[in-house]
This record gives sequence, C-alpha cells and structure tokens, in this order.
Amino acid sequence: MLQPYASPVERAWYYGMRGLVGLILAFLFLPILVIVPLSFNADSFLMYPMSGFSLRWYEEFATSPAWRQALMNSLIVSPLATLLAMVLGTLASIGLVRADFPGKALLTAVLISPMVVPVVVIGVAMYIFFAPLGLTGSYTGLVLAHAILGVPFVVTTVTATLQGFDFNLVRAASSLGANPLTTFFRVTLPMVAPGIISGGLFAFATSFDEVVVTLFLASPEQATLPRQMFAGIRENISPTIAAVATILIVLSTLMLMTLEWLRRRAERMRGARR
Repeated sequence: MLQPYASPVERAWYYGMRGLVGLILAFLFLPILVIVPLSFNADSFLMYPMSGFSLRWYEEFATSPAWRQALMNSLIVSPLATLLAMVLGTLASIGLVRADFPGKALLTAVLISPMVVPVVVIGVAMYIFFAPLGLTGSYTGLVLAHAILGVPFVVTTVTATLQGFDFNLVRAASSLGANPLTTFFRVTLPMVAPGIISGGLFAFATSFDEVVVTLFLASPEQATLPRQMFAGIRENISPTIAAVATILIVLSTLMLMTLEWLRRRAERMRGARR
C-alpha cells in the first residue's frame, strides 16, 4: 500500500510496477478472451469484425452427433481417470510421507515425472506399452493413461497437505481401538481432503484437456472433446470450436474459483488447529 508520505520515486515505482503487471496480465488473458465474442458470431468464419450476434454455434455443438459423442467420451473418461488418480495419488502420498526407505527420492521423481516429460514422449511410450496388452482403442486404456497424467498433481497437493498433518492424531485413534481403515476415513481423510480435491481438480482439468495421448491411444469412436476440436481445426475451422472453447474457459474459471475456496478453507483449518 502506498504511504501518504511516499517520495516521487516511490510513487513512480508503485504505479509503474502495477502498470507493468497489468500489461503482463493483458498479454496473458487477451488471447484467451478474444475467442469468446467469436463464439457468438453470425458468420461462418472466425474473423473480426463480427457481422451479427447468434447462438447457432452453441446449437450446433448441442445437436451435432460428432460433438455430442466427443462430449460424452470426455464425460466418461475424465471422471473415471480423476477418481483413479485421486485414489492412487493419495495412497502414494501417504506412503511417501510416513515411510522412510532407500530410493524414496527416486520414487517421488518417477511419480511426478509425467508433469515434466514431454507429452509426446509419454504418448509414444504408452502406445508401445499398451499395444501388446490390447489396451489401445479401448476406454480402459484411455482411462489408465489419463489417470497416469493426473497422479502427479494429486501426489503434489496431498503431500503438501500432509506436511502439516499431526500424525499423533493417528496414533491416538489407534490407541483408542480404531483399526487402520477406520483411522484413515475418520481422521486422516477429513484433514487431507482439501489437498485431495485440489489435486483431483487439476487431474480432471488435465484429462479433460488432453489431446496428444488421446491421439495415440483412442479409436475414432473414442474421440474426446479436445481431439474433436483438434480435428475440426485441421479439417474445417468452424466457429463451433470457438463455442466449445468458451465453454471450456468457463469450466476452467469455475475450477480456479473452487481451488481458491479450498485454499482459503485449508488456511482457516490450519489457523483453527493453532
């Protein structure tokens, strides 16, 4: 906050930095937001200026069999992959935090490697691994592949949450006669739930937006929404893609708002424990 007695240099620095931050934010967000008005364009081309306002492209998205099938595939694959990633990531995080064994750092690096390895490399590797098992061209293989991409996000967020977790609560529950399963669901899970949900949201967003691995593993009948958008851009650039992109922008915004709410809730819980 700028003080009333600030010098001219301090005032210039204060307003200059905020102006620079504003320009950076505009540079980041304007290319994303510029697609939103085009989704309401009456023309059949993605171009400015717009000749009129129309909802025809949203109607096209809702009524086209190809787009509806792609949306259905995404709504099948992404939730299942997210659920699997949340389970595997949570169990891995608890094991990594509570146990101390040789190679722990290496195992952690392997678990989070899908976040840093180029997705093309992951796609090729998954295809080579899944093809002999008969998992290519199947929903099972697609769900497993998307879950692998989502696990690192769950591991990262849950591990961060467990860093402040008091494991004396687990020992207390055990001393009172609770078995490990009851202790997990009644003590551990409620405390780390914000981290699990945050990681799950990141995993869902990653799965819902994934196109490269899907190109390697999915059959034409299993085209997800991003793959259908990719095919539409390559074959025929239709404003329907702008409508779908706008819907995805709204969905991403809602996810970010949920993550911010979870962050504040976790902070309040940590403050209450102190």
